[in-house]
Amino acid sequence: MRAQGYASRARIGTAHDVLQSIRRLACVQLDSISTVERSHRLALGARVGAYPEPAVAQLMREGKIFEYWAHEACLIPIEDFPIHRWRMQELSASHPWRGDVLAKEPELTKHVLAEIAEHGPLPSRHFEGKGSGGMWNWKPAKVVLEALHSAGRLVIAGRENFQRLYELPERIVPPEALAGRPPTRDEFVRWATLRGVEARGALTEKAVAEMWRLQGGVAAIRPHADYWIERGKLQRVAVADGGSAVLVSTRPPDGPLPPAVLLSPFDNLLWDRSYLERVFGFRHVIEVYKREHERVYGYYVLPLLRRDRIVGRVDLKHERADKRLRVKAFHPEPGARGNLADCLDAALRRLARVLGVEAIDF
Repeated sequence: MRAQGYASRARIGTAHDVLQSIRRLACVQLDSISTVERSHRLALGARVGAYPEPAVAQLMREGKIFEYWAHEACLIPIEDFPIHRWRMQELSASHPWRGDVLAKEPELTKHVLAEIAEHGPLPSRHFEGKGSGGMWNWKPAKVVLEALHSAGRLVIAGRENFQRLYELPERIVPPEALAGRPPTRDEFVRWATLRGVEARGALTEKAVAEMWRLQGGVAAIRPHADYWIERGKLQRVAVADGGSAVLVSTRPPDGPLPPAVLLSPFDNLLWDRSYLERVFGFRHVIEVYKREHERVYGYYVLPLLRRDRIVGRVDLKHERADKRLRVKAFHPEPGARGNLADCLDAALRRLARVLGVEAIDF
């Protein structure tokens, strides 16, 4: 819990605080759902407090963070750009969902790059064309833009209304981050193992693989965990349920535990659901894609964290026109002790400051 860096009280954060939090966490997930607020705003707000919304775009323009695939689409500190070039090289030949887009669309690829070179940074709406309908049926130019981004030939310079602005890497990324050869897979996985455990405090090898969406599970991570264990950077410990975990060997993270905070459903703490259940006894459920009558807890539910326990789930709606936060339902966790009403009230007030809302409706 201390490794997560949650703030112990409501506070005002700065762009520098946002940068330091992203560096500490290694990556912060982005998500388009805005029922309460975009996920990265919730995750960062839980750690740095109410911060200026333009801070993330500012940090991107200044070349201090970048957006790329880690757990999912994530905000990542720029100093980690060189190691992520492994995945960029992997995706340069074939986009994971679309195949070899750039080979299929050579003329469109040249046109997109030329337009961005002349006018960038540009959103996909700058380019003509349309898809065939549906969430992921993008127009051809959008498919090419995404393939170029996955391949590292374009970077994200910020967002307008959450739409990506594409730019040439050399205009934003420091030259030294683009120099030299990309790392090998083994070099990336070795780095990711240490980086993941340091960022999270304690993980299983399976949870390391889940954090970075690496194939191969435990078998792929264990040799690299062993490498760091042999060098004294990590340690493996037995766990009472029969498994094991990997921890940092140096002084463990310090800092206060949060008395009450609401977590984004996509918060770093919640990424590996089986690990979360082992550690916290909490079964994380995301029901946004279920039909209404199939939902148990609600559409957009934020877990309620009290110190080192998840004690409830809150179904929330941000009524932006009225600057109100509406509590649709609260579900205490079985066995949760103490005054949950005070805990919930404190967490809601803290979230309200992050969102800039003026009232909370129960």
